[in-house]
Amino acid sequence: MTEDNERGVATGWLPGRLCDRGRANAAEMGRRRRDDGIAAVFSSDLRRAAQTAEIAFGGTGIPVLYDWRLRECDFGARNGSPAAEVSRDRLDHCRRPYPGGESHEQAIARVARFLADLPTRWAGRRVMLIGHLATYRGLEHVTRGLAVRELVAATFEWQAEGWEYRLD
Repeated sequence: MTEDNERGVATGWLPGRLCDRGRANAAEMGRRRRDDGIAAVFSSDLRRAAQTAEIAFGGTGIPVLYDWRLRECDFGARNGSPAAEVSRDRLDHCRRPYPGGESHEQAIARVARFLADLPTRWAGRRVMLIGHLATYRGLEHVTRGLAVRELVAATFEWQAEGWEYRLD
C-alpha cells in the first residue's frame, strides 16, 4: 500500500512511496517468503515496488533485479489523478491509450514480453515478481488466457499472501 493509495490517487508511472502499512506488509512478505527457495526477485523499477523489494529481500543474498516491463499501466497525462476518475472510464482504455500513455492492452502485452523472457535464464526455478495491477493482469492473461477487457472490468481483490503461477 502506498501513500497515493491512502489518498485515492492513481499513481501510474509516477514513483510513489510506501506508507507505514505498505512497509509493514513488505517486511511481512520478506519474513514469509525469503526461505521459500526463491532464486531471484524481479521488481518493477518504480520506487514503490523497489521499496517493497528492498524491505522484503535486502540483505538476504537473493538477487533483486529491476525491470521496467513490470510497471503499472502508464496513464499518461492522468498519472497522479484521482483513482476514482481513472477507474470510472478504464474500459474506454482497454485498446485506446490514455492521452500521452498506453492502453491496458499495451501494458499487459509489455508484462507478457517480460514473462516470455523469464525461461531464458530462470526455467524451472522459483522466482518472485513485485509489480502492480498491470503485472497481475499480465500474469492472469498469460497463464489463464483471460481477455484484457475481462481483466480490466474485474474488481481487483488484494491477497496479502500473493499469488502463485506456473509458467510452462
